Amino acid sequence: MLEETKRVFQVGTQQRSEMALRFLHAVAMVREGRIGELKTVTCAIGGAPSSGEIPVAEIPKELNWDMWLGQAPLTDFRFKATNGRYGNSRCHYEFRWWYEYSGGKMTDWGAHHVDIAAWAFNLENTGPVKVEPVSAVHPVAFKDGMPTDPSQYNTATQFHVTATFKNGAVLHIHDSANDLGFDNGLLLEGTTGRIFVNRGKLTGDAVDALKTNPLKEETLKTLYKGKTPGNHMQNFFECIGDRTQPISDVHSHHRAMTVCHLANIAIRLDRTIQWDPDTEQIVNDPQAATWQAREQRKGYEIQV
Repeated sequence: MLEETKRVFQVGTQQRSEMALRFLHAVAMVREGRIGELKTVTCAIGGAPSSGEIPVAEIPKELNWDMWLGQAPLTDFRFKATNGRYGNSRCHYEFRWWYEYSGGKMTDWGAHHVDIAAWAFNLENTGPVKVEPVSAVHPVAFKDGMPTDPSQYNTATQFHVTATFKNGAVLHIHDSANDLGFDNGLLLEGTTGRIFVNRGKLTGDAVDALKTNPLKEETLKTLYKGKTPGNHMQNFFECIGDRTQPISDVHSHHRAMTVCHLANIAIRLDRTIQWDPDTEQIVNDPQAATWQAREQRKGYEIQV
């Protein structure tokens, strides 16, 4: 559709553009074979917080709660004051920790790191064939994948999920890196070396070798779709000018978020999900397949 309309759509995942270009340089090293063939990527993205019981509260006068919920199921407004910035609630900012509105850290930090992993694998325009829940901990009990307690946060506080692609590449998504020996970020493991990258550092033997054998400018520019790397907003305006798609394009980010959503379906149902990346459908599991869409509340239907 974008090819037909020439519309320019940029997704706000600045890790491709900024953060001192660490992520771009990590992917470029993979493209130049600096760690051999990339086989495994491990992402550590953090787990969601738990809240305990949050009481039903009066809806603030300035909030249209019905409209805020939109197509999501109608439920009580809940709020509990805490020492934190926002308090515990079902609303602003804290919506991240309710499956009814979001997907916990899987779709929060996962949106960034899974995107970089797919970019590094050069598989950002396809998807996995299998998503397996190795382990997961939720703060409330679940039945048929649905949380049974409406009074507290329900997204996973701990998890380990693997996504396997058709070519055998494996992506591990963890809540915490404490047991892995590295920080929040990505560990890229190839046949001859490995690289670690996050928003604060880029390390590994291949990184040290850049001092005497720098990356090719052609590699960086190709990864950046022919534009000069370095600024997310500038990239958007340059693409508006020549009607090309930004480095953070909608197609690849749709694919990355699909991995995150499939991971959440897997840990909620506690079983492996088989995925057809060509048709973009869950296969051989009718119950899981129903989770690709949900019933929309009357008055807030989205027409497609």
